[in-house]
Amino acid sequence: MSKFWSDVVHDLTPYTPGEQPQITGLVKLNTNEHPSGPSPRVMAAIQAALNESLRLYPDPNGAALKQALSARFGLQPDQVFVGNGSDEVLAHAFMGLLKHDGPLLFPDITYSFYPVYCGLYGIRYRAIPLDSELSIRVEDYVGQGDEAAGAIILPNPNAPTGRLLPLNDIERLVSGNPQAMVVIDEAYIDFGGESAATLIDRYPNLLVVHTFSKSRSLAGLRVGYALGQRALIEGLERVKNSFNSYPLDKLALAGAVASVEDEPYFQRACQQVIQTRERMTAGLIELGFEVLPSAANFVFAKHPEREGAALAEALRERAILVRHFDKPRISDYLRITVGTERQTVQLLDALRSILHGAA
Repeated sequence: MSKFWSDVVHDLTPYTPGEQPQITGLVKLNTNEHPSGPSPRVMAAIQAALNESLRLYPDPNGAALKQALSARFGLQPDQVFVGNGSDEVLAHAFMGLLKHDGPLLFPDITYSFYPVYCGLYGIRYRAIPLDSELSIRVEDYVGQGDEAAGAIILPNPNAPTGRLLPLNDIERLVSGNPQAMVVIDEAYIDFGGESAATLIDRYPNLLVVHTFSKSRSLAGLRVGYALGQRALIEGLERVKNSFNSYPLDKLALAGAVASVEDEPYFQRACQQVIQTRERMTAGLIELGFEVLPSAANFVFAKHPEREGAALAEALRERAILVRHFDKPRISDYLRITVGTERQTVQLLDALRSILHGAA
């Protein structure tokens, strides 16, 4: 601690990201990175942007990226906000759109950055318990009685569970809370869900947040975006331009535009993950694991006879990293990223060895 800290710093509990160890031969299945590299067109675009223009500031508005994204989703460029990864986009949303008189609602088991942002920005929140199957119940977010929600945020699919709400449930949530801002965090939607972006023109209280880090294989580039009606995007722009007018550098903008423009590669890469996820799920079930239905690029699984922490440590000893959350209700679960086919085989072989007591 330092006597020079501002008061807010003393009370913060920062977010803990997944490990990024530099170990040769590591099977890294703990941070939901895509197993394949980005589109070759992305690499070419970044190479082309490596020129003397790097001495100049990038476009503060990211106009080319907004144009590409708006065309893909059938929106207008002024319905798109871009930022330095979806975490920054979410941070601006918490500051500019989610701080109201009523509490912010989100699931009790969800993306653990949400309560961190609430602490940073002084937002009162209420965590809504998932049901016994670790699912989000839309009815728990509609009709909150004496204290209506000030705002709502939830990931779809949820993280770390991977469970998906169908689009009609998302619409029920948004239409059932016309007085509340609703943010749907769709970091994993491309691996099996239908985006709520199609609802934007009908609902002024809906913001949809996406990232290039998962389905577009660009976690190292740091690009995220939000889709919503013009008034919401203007609110985000006001916050962004009071914080950092140039959140995306020239290389990130060039790579992101190229990624959006290579739709065939994107679709193939997503299908590859989906197919591997199904094979990994079947393999885990064969080993006796209980696996939640997943529409993400990871699965959430537990073994009825083994503690989650012990399994995670045993895998680590075999140079395989998975994510374990030491939290109530989910301490026996492992969140396992969908890797390559070879990594999936290594994972299943290692678990078979651990469970059967082999050397």
